[in-house]
Amino acid sequence: MIKKTIKYVDFNGIEREEDYYFNLTKAEIAEMELSVDGGLAEKVKKIVAAKDMPTLVKIFKDLVLRSYGVKSDDGRRFIKSEQLRNEFTQTEAYSELFMELSTNADAAVAFVNGIVPKDIESGKKELVINTNKK
Repeated sequence: MIKKTIKYVDFNGIEREEDYYFNLTKAEIAEMELSVDGGLAEKVKKIVAAKDMPTLVKIFKDLVLRSYGVKSDDGRRFIKSEQLRNEFTQTEAYSELFMELSTNADAAVAFVNGIVPKDIESGKKELVINTNKK
């Protein structure tokens, strides 16, 4: 799990700094990997090789939104829902995070490393594309 503290200006012009949480479970990663022929990591490699940026952006957005959630007060659950994701995408915090991750390869790698369970090592960085390298 990763906690991102995001600074942004809301739609009333108020500067805010709030914490947001992102996490993927082993089951969610397995589902993502098994839902694509050849696996998601392989698909991403092919997309990168083809320089298909529109598809890559869709995958990265999906990764961010699949991992977004709210911790329960007792810490036993990490709550995710379509409503929570929609609410998050309607904030400037989402916009700030998306721009940071899409323009800063180091931040993107750190994000992916943070949302993937610590005991899953292989392939996690394969989901991140360094757009700064040619």
